[in-house]
Amino acid sequence: MTQVLVTGGSGFIGSWCVLRLLEAGHDVRTTVRGLGREPALRAQLHAATGFDDARLTVVRADLQSDDGWEEAVAGCDYVLHVASPTLRNTPGSEEAMVSAARDGVLRVLRAARAARVRRVVLTSAFGAIGYGHPPRSTPFTEEDWTNVDADIAPYQRSKTLAERAAWQFVQDEGDGLELTAVHPVGVMGPVLGPDDPPSLRLIRGMLNGEVTVCPPFGSSWVDVRDVADLHLRAMTDPAAAGERWLASAGPSLRSVEVARILHERLGDRAAKAPTRELPLMLARALSRVSPQLRAIRPQLGQDFDATSAKAQRLLGWTPRPVEDTIADTAESLIAHGMTAGVRFTR
Repeated sequence: MTQVLVTGGSGFIGSWCVLRLLEAGHDVRTTVRGLGREPALRAQLHAATGFDDARLTVVRADLQSDDGWEEAVAGCDYVLHVASPTLRNTPGSEEAMVSAARDGVLRVLRAARAARVRRVVLTSAFGAIGYGHPPRSTPFTEEDWTNVDADIAPYQRSKTLAERAAWQFVQDEGDGLELTAVHPVGVMGPVLGPDDPPSLRLIRGMLNGEVTVCPPFGSSWVDVRDVADLHLRAMTDPAAAGERWLASAGPSLRSVEVARILHERLGDRAAKAPTRELPLMLARALSRVSPQLRAIRPQLGQDFDATSAKAQRLLGWTPRPVEDTIADTAESLIAHGMTAGVRFTR
């Protein structure tokens, strides 16, 4: 029986990866930063699918410490390294976030190499591909890298430098360890429990009425369920070794188009969603005083378009329509009582 380690199994993407692995018949071990999360994680997974509890092991390991990683990877055939420091769990300077992300990746890779793991799937991000570039008319692909010397957010810089370090490690010290990287664009989709995924705050804010006007930028989006599916394909497909894979459901959508889909699919339940886009010049001016707009200032006026043609062609991956994902996201947030008292961004 194949044993797979998923780091960060209580997170939004990580929990869906655990779920899909269990459904596919794999034995799963997953890391959490505190074992107090285990009961809720098991309950959420059992609510979504049936599985033998013995096939899931939850262990404690923190990306900022060496403790626990040798035991976490022992006996594993594959590793899905999904966990990554964010502003939520890595307070402090930008340098601290970059260091935590890079050092965490290297800890996992060293442990995987020592345990003779076959392949590590690294959950990177579009943030390591499409930022720090001038506006462009063509979609971003896996050949692109974020410019870390440009005006970009700490999270995007940390994901880029961590991935660079991972590829360099495997090249110089991998000793046969295979690496592949998955790069999701903006991730939406249903939640398995009352988590607080930052990528869902745009929709939450629209449903709450806290986003009263749409910020002027566009992004490609993808369903978390399809992101998990791409991880499993990248884990075992021979074509995936040594490659980067963009996970995107289609062309860029402006925020105002996301709001329009909410109105069309949810009707009165999306009555608070905005209908207008904030003028770009006004958005840039307000970003000097608005924490929400300041956090996305480098994105204002841009359309971050990304193509997943490579994954669809070589791995047979097929993402679902983004309109369905937006509707399913909203339905899930409403069902879990998560549509009150949340800001658009942090």
